[in-house]
Amino acid sequence: MLYIQLTPFPELHTERFVLRRLQQADAPALLDQRSDPRIMRYLDREPDTTLEQTTALIERITQNAADNSGVTWGIVRPAATQELLGTIGLWRIMAEHHRAEVGYGLHPDYWQQGVMSEALAAVLDFGFQTLKLHSVEANVNPHNTASRRLLEKHGFVQEAYFRQNYFFRGQFLDSIIYSLLTPEAAKPELINEAATEL
Repeated sequence: MLYIQLTPFPELHTERFVLRRLQQADAPALLDQRSDPRIMRYLDREPDTTLEQTTALIERITQNAADNSGVTWGIVRPAATQELLGTIGLWRIMAEHHRAEVGYGLHPDYWQQGVMSEALAAVLDFGFQTLKLHSVEANVNPHNTASRRLLEKHGFVQEAYFRQNYFFRGQFLDSIIYSLLTPEAAKPELINEAATEL
């Protein structure tokens, strides 16, 4: 089993952005995002409707990091660290399987600017290099082509297609599971060693 340590909180830096801890001051901006129908279109859950819901979510996210069970970052610019552009996280870490699930959301004002691609690259590097994960998965609505393109750009492959496995608002929906293995799994010496053992 992996030993996961998320304290102190692992702030990440990319060329254009800072991935920092979410704060209660982020609640209004996060509520705006989690209630925006453009963002919620393919998330297949009810939108937040009150600030209390969002502050409770931030408390759960903070507790998850303290428990080493998940980590979620707020995406901000270095020159405007209080302006929340979106969130990204390894929100479900399965230490016993050396695996985590990635999830993300971005305000529509910043779509198609490479924001999430840059953030995802940093999070994957942290997951594989620092946490020593073996794989990362993502659960996607099949109609969310932007999310699918993002994952495929970063090397994720479709691992499963579940037909009508999710019930939401009176209908059964399909789900796609994408996954990405650690770059270590692709090293020739590791493949050769595995072949020798067979």
